[in-house]
Amino acid sequence: MVFSNNDEGLINKKLPKELLLRIFSFLDIVTLCRCAQISKAWNILALDGSNWQRIDFNFQTDVEGRVVENISKRCGGFLRKLSLRGCIGVGDSSLKTFAQNCRNIEHLNLNGCTKITDSTCYSLSRFCSKLKHIQNYCHELVSLNLQSCSRITDEGVVQICRGCHRLQALCLSGCSNLTDASLTALGLNCPRLQILEAARCSHLTDAGFTLLARNCHELEKMDLEECILITDSTLIQLSIHCPKLQALSLSHCELITDDGILHLSNSTCGHERLRVLELDNCLLITDVALEHLENCRGLERLELYDCQQVTRAGIKRMRAQLPHVKVHAYFAPVTPPTAVAGSGQRLCRCCVIL
Repeated sequence: MVFSNNDEGLINKKLPKELLLRIFSFLDIVTLCRCAQISKAWNILALDGSNWQRIDFNFQTDVEGRVVENISKRCGGFLRKLSLRGCIGVGDSSLKTFAQNCRNIEHLNLNGCTKITDSTCYSLSRFCSKLKHIQNYCHELVSLNLQSCSRITDEGVVQICRGCHRLQALCLSGCSNLTDASLTALGLNCPRLQILEAARCSHLTDAGFTLLARNCHELEKMDLEECILITDSTLIQLSIHCPKLQALSLSHCELITDDGILHLSNSTCGHERLRVLELDNCLLITDVALEHLENCRGLERLELYDCQQVTRAGIKRMRAQLPHVKVHAYFAPVTPPTAVAGSGQRLCRCCVIL
């Protein structure tokens, strides 16, 4: 639709500024920007901060940092929700300006913002006191997603945890520099934590998860895929202290054994709560673990991809006791050495058992 100057003038004459502003509040970002180009009057209305309470840059992830700075200066205290998911051009300096200007921000998504460091964590913790879904003073923060923010270190996580005692969900997957210091900060400061995603955080150990489990009894979901240093000791602590655990990923945690699964299966969470367990590439897991899991009457999904000591017969025996469980198993074929080729059949098979 093309507006002439007469059309725009007629609309302005018939509709008061307050009503136009109300209409503009229902428009998305792209439409607002187009309206801002129609006339000087509409530019003022379209760019009024009250129209910019929720901004999602999914439509243009190549946005530069200066754009975020300019928006923050215009929106100021109106902005409540901002998604910069995948905006790799936005760094610490821009987010510092944003934090200083948008102190009423409540929801912030920085997933994939690979340029940000601990400096951003500090800025958000200092200025954004109403953030719910990132503060020395951010008492209302409930969830935070820092997935693949690979420059974040323990110092940044510690800064957040010290002021975010209501934190319930935290995604740190791909933050590969983190150590047990981050888990310690979570355990000591965030007792309400329910969801922790720490996949590919390969420096985390049993010591950190022990402290976390002993203090965070509300944990319901944990993704520990490729936390390659953890052992059965972590499972023992989770079994004792985390009775509400419903979903647990231990894929590629190659030190986990049947004994760890035994403790998990015999725990309160195993008997009453556990619904999803992922054990892909846990090479020490055998059919014995499946026997232990028969105690988990609520288990709905079990992942066993490339668990080469688990057999099809073992899976069938378990499913006879747990007919409702979906078991996904893949056994990658391995070519035996020439000297032993043909000497015996491999257990390796590809199967999805529903």
